[in-house]
Amino acid sequence: MPASQPQGALLPVLLASPEWQHACQKRDFTRIFQMVKLKAGIYPSRITALCGMTPSRVGEVMAGRRGLAHIDVIERVADGLRIPGAMLGLAHRPWEIPASAPENERSPAPVSRLAHGAAATGSVAGESLDHLLPLADSQVTRSTLAALRSSVEDYWRRDDQHGGAPLRPAVVGNLTYVTQVMRHAGEALGRDLRSLAAELARLAGWAYFDACQYSTARIYFSQALGLSLGQEDRLFMANVLSCMSLQATYDGNPAEAIALACKAQDVARGIGDQPLVMSMLHLREAFAHASLRDASACHQAIDRSRDFFERARGRTDEAPSWVRYFDETKLIIDSGIALARLGEAPRAEPLIAEGLRREASAHQRGRALHAFWLAGTQLEQGKLGDACHSAELALDLTAVIDSPRVAGHIHEFHRRLAPCAREAPVIRFEQRMRESLG
Repeated sequence: MPASQPQGALLPVLLASPEWQHACQKRDFTRIFQMVKLKAGIYPSRITALCGMTPSRVGEVMAGRRGLAHIDVIERVADGLRIPGAMLGLAHRPWEIPASAPENERSPAPVSRLAHGAAATGSVAGESLDHLLPLADSQVTRSTLAALRSSVEDYWRRDDQHGGAPLRPAVVGNLTYVTQVMRHAGEALGRDLRSLAAELARLAGWAYFDACQYSTARIYFSQALGLSLGQEDRLFMANVLSCMSLQATYDGNPAEAIALACKAQDVARGIGDQPLVMSMLHLREAFAHASLRDASACHQAIDRSRDFFERARGRTDEAPSWVRYFDETKLIIDSGIALARLGEAPRAEPLIAEGLRREASAHQRGRALHAFWLAGTQLEQGKLGDACHSAELALDLTAVIDSPRVAGHIHEFHRRLAPCAREAPVIRFEQRMRESLG
């Protein structure tokens, strides 16, 4: 069935359930169809119509006698049942991005009409998920809000430890739910729910950034900015702009990255004295200048970052919670990475090595990225053995990390080893790489 036609929609609580996510990851369509029937009330006849399949084939899949392997059929199922592409290992589906909406109302996981599911579920024809969910969850309270905030904190911890890519379905499900119920909440609770939705949109953007799906990440970051309008939290806007600056650097748009970092600085500067925030933002600017090979501007940004950090000493408690990760260790590492991007490997290596030595073992995704940067600076200086040894540390950490961003760094490092392919350290590294990445 064409994606442009009206279709049924699955409830966010189903999309966020571990059982559903596991079935999607395995592409177990027997379990997927069974759960769609039991949990969403979409019966086989409706699955047949939504997914453009024959009744006999749907019946065989539900009975476990047949699977789905052809990508075009899997895409039709994703589109027909509104299963986010990332859940099934597909590209972002076109319907996941709204065609047009006011910027501050734009939702990358738009609510779909239940016209097709109405007859099967017994609901009133034309009722929307946007309308039904608030009726079912009218008991949203401050306790609900606290629980949702706790979930967001947990998602950030898991992102730091294991990478953001696997969190996307759950985060987007929560974002969809919160943006729906906040429209029907009272003024005070609605304002807090809107703030929570903005943070979930930022988290979704970060998760897609870590998955190297930059265009989708930008949509969520833009949604976070839109939701933050009128919230009187301009520091949050500076935070989102800093995330977008880092993504632009990775995406090969350093001029845009500089503009975003400088805009974030302007926003933070307008709030008052925020030295820790400014320190972090100047290093984001330094990354972008380094990508342009502008040594003078890069060094100036690093110097400003260090100056602001010195002003922030002893005042960490005054800074927003989201920037407190930016401690002296992070300052050292990021300064080294900026110099590595600039091509000043001899100056970058000791900084990254010292930062990596200090870094907490729980920050596994960060340690893997930083080990790659250390390996790159060592390779740049002809220290082949040291470089491969450092890269092996990143490989060791990939066993507990699902981060395409980290995997991309490792493959790029491997590409740079091509001229030394017959050297023993490279042969050993390639063997470890095969064992770790398959």
